[in-house]
Amino acid sequence: MTASASGTSAKAVALANPWAVVPPLGNLDAYITAVNRLPMLTPEQEQHFAHELRANGDLQAAGKLVLSHLRLVVSTARQYLGYGLPHADLIQEGNVGLMKAVKRFDPDQGVRLVSYAMHWIKAEIHEYILKNWRLVKVATTKAQRKLFFNLRSMKQGFKADDAAENITHRDALTSAQIDVVARELNVKPEEVREMETRLSGGDVLLDPTPIDGDGEQAFGPIAYLSDEQHEPTAMLESAQRDTLATEGVAAALKGLDERSRRIVTERWLNVNDDGSGGMTLHELAAEYGVSAERIRQIEVAAMKKMRSALTECA
Repeated sequence: MTASASGTSAKAVALANPWAVVPPLGNLDAYITAVNRLPMLTPEQEQHFAHELRANGDLQAAGKLVLSHLRLVVSTARQYLGYGLPHADLIQEGNVGLMKAVKRFDPDQGVRLVSYAMHWIKAEIHEYILKNWRLVKVATTKAQRKLFFNLRSMKQGFKADDAAENITHRDALTSAQIDVVARELNVKPEEVREMETRLSGGDVLLDPTPIDGDGEQAFGPIAYLSDEQHEPTAMLESAQRDTLATEGVAAALKGLDERSRRIVTERWLNVNDDGSGGMTLHELAAEYGVSAERIRQIEVAAMKKMRSALTECA
């Protein structure tokens, strides 16, 4: 069989059953080669299949519309390889957008499916890139998304202008260039600066696991970003200690009789920072006309009662 006859045979198979041309398994190159062999539909065929799908829900007609535009998805996905994501994944997401377009396509609007589907293909690819390019989403609003997908190409244009003027080693945008981008994309200059910073930066693992042979702990931002002083649990415990040391102690003292309260106050609360100033057991014993052992016993009982009161407050 000659090459010409082989090509004619493949085209005939594609026209009869387009699904047979696309390999179910294989590498990306084989898929792209198969997709490029699929025949394009004439405007009349496209209108016929679109009406069949819209009027009767004909899935075979939908399949032919999808398959005839797979090469468009491959071509569109290739434009986004600069984001470092797998070409196959970009094609897969674009195919999802193509199927959504086929489902919603109205043949009576007077436009070709290729023009209508382009929006849906790019929308799905854009969403995939925004979700997977960084761990943290870099664009949330419509204006930010537009800025994200245009800033890279505009920076390349600025670099080309710099090269023509023999200006080298300038990666960051100048103030004038930032104003140009902001004006053309209808965003604030501050948003351009922020997006440029996000695009030039990368993800950093907060708490990296050991990767060296000795099993030593790898150094990460968590080592210098942690703030134990303002950790919520520590702050609650500190606040609780402060409350017990002031209001709690005052309330516990009120629960003691006058003598016990005076002994505790003189022994524990009227003490200077250097440990001096409080009355001794013998001084208090002489004042109350009892033994020093008796003052110690009263002190122990009072402290036990106060601890019980403080526990209830906690």
